[in-house]
Amino acid sequence: MERIMSKMLTHFWLPETKYIIAAVVILALLCLRLLPKERRRIANTVALFVVCVAGQAFGAWLQALDYSRAAVMVHEVFVIGSGMAMLRLAALFIFRVILPKVGIVVVRIAEDITVLAVYAAFLLARLHIVGLDPSSLLTTSAVLTAVLAFSMQDTLGNLLSGVALQLDNSLRAGDWIKLDDISGRVLQTRWRQTTIRTRNGDVVVVPNSQLMRGRFTLFGRADVPSWPWRRWVWFNVTYESPPAAVIQKVEKAINGAEIPNIAREPPASCVLMEFGAGYGRYALRYWMLDPQPDDPTDSVVRVHIFAALQRAGMRLAVPEQALHVTKENDRYRESVHRREIERRIADLRKVELFAGLQDDELRTISERLAYAPFARDDVIFQQGDAPQWLYLLTVGEAEVWMDFPGHPRQLFRTIQAGGTFGEKGVLTGEARRATVTAKTDVVCYRLDQTTLEDVIRSRPAIAEAIAEILARREAQMDEFHNQFLDAHADRATSPPKAGMLKLMRNFLGL
Repeated sequence: MERIMSKMLTHFWLPETKYIIAAVVILALLCLRLLPKERRRIANTVALFVVCVAGQAFGAWLQALDYSRAAVMVHEVFVIGSGMAMLRLAALFIFRVILPKVGIVVVRIAEDITVLAVYAAFLLARLHIVGLDPSSLLTTSAVLTAVLAFSMQDTLGNLLSGVALQLDNSLRAGDWIKLDDISGRVLQTRWRQTTIRTRNGDVVVVPNSQLMRGRFTLFGRADVPSWPWRRWVWFNVTYESPPAAVIQKVEKAINGAEIPNIAREPPASCVLMEFGAGYGRYALRYWMLDPQPDDPTDSVVRVHIFAALQRAGMRLAVPEQALHVTKENDRYRESVHRREIERRIADLRKVELFAGLQDDELRTISERLAYAPFARDDVIFQQGDAPQWLYLLTVGEAEVWMDFPGHPRQLFRTIQAGGTFGEKGVLTGEARRATVTAKTDVVCYRLDQTTLEDVIRSRPAIAEAIAEILARREAQMDEFHNQFLDAHADRATSPPKAGMLKLMRNFLGL
């Protein structure tokens, strides 16, 4: 018995055995210490190594009993198993500890491929050591390999797709993805499938081949801290509110508020998307930082939009099918019209051109004013156009530009809210001397020649005050005009007050 045990120990305890066991123990302890999430896998690997060591002892015992052929087979099987266990621990330590420390992150499938390649090289080396030619083994298994590949083409497609997804870095754990009607965060991409966790907590398993064949949207990266995702919040506002005012109020409210999970840059923008049945359809576009609380963030944005519209006296649109024909509605419209007329009269009193008019005359003019809003950069009228309207600017700013031969267009002046323009053409019939554009979104009221003529006919004395104002403005325009003429050109000279009054009377037939 002692002879058998001595012989068994001789075949089992080889010179390299103690080094292999020491390496496995050290690697296992390091991995258990540094990789707490992998402890179960490490324990299973160590358990496999212990079983293989016991198997090698069993092979040595068979060798001691002179079962040489069986002993060699058993010994080699368990040597291969223990070697793979040690290689697995080494791979965990290298790929999960060493490489991340130096800033190298290897995707899981690439790690698995590397480990499999090392396994294959180790297996072929052991087969060569025991005298088995690996080429003959590969040749005899070629037909079997072809049959298996044909019968498992779907599975192989998923495997190769998983490898491609990982190697080209198109999808990683932690990324936010949208695939058809599925939206969520990628948990992991394995050989066969990719798992996605939705915001509702559902885990969706998607075959890798489906990801490769179809199209998916990536709207968040795990390793990119700032990846804003543009969101659209829709709302409808009645036509009572000018679109420029709606856009300005909503953008100011959202960009000025401290709303969590909204990027400051780029700022939120509001756009008018279409005209509906009784309403304008708007969209507030903002950039979300974290895709997880998407609906709660949208809700907060809607609350701010609603509050901003309420502060500005703007109403969200209601379905047009609700038809109200009541006396109260008639009284409401009359009240709104009366308030509008009073507001127009107050605006007219601030205008130098109408300062000398009585209340009844101002009311007549205000009744005939036509609402005329312009968007920023709109051309209100062009230099050389035939005159049709006098304009009263109530909101915003307008610019007066003049064209001169051989010179670029020149800015003459900026008209502020409360100013008027286009008077001379309406009262004298002369073509426009300048081009007027909207510097900002503006609100104007237009007054036609007939109304002005009626007012002047009812009070001819007011014509002199208007003529004085027009003569002064024309003199300023002439002075600016003459700066861009050469010495031999005829200088522009506007008539004085008396001449302007004569032009007005001749044109209006007074």
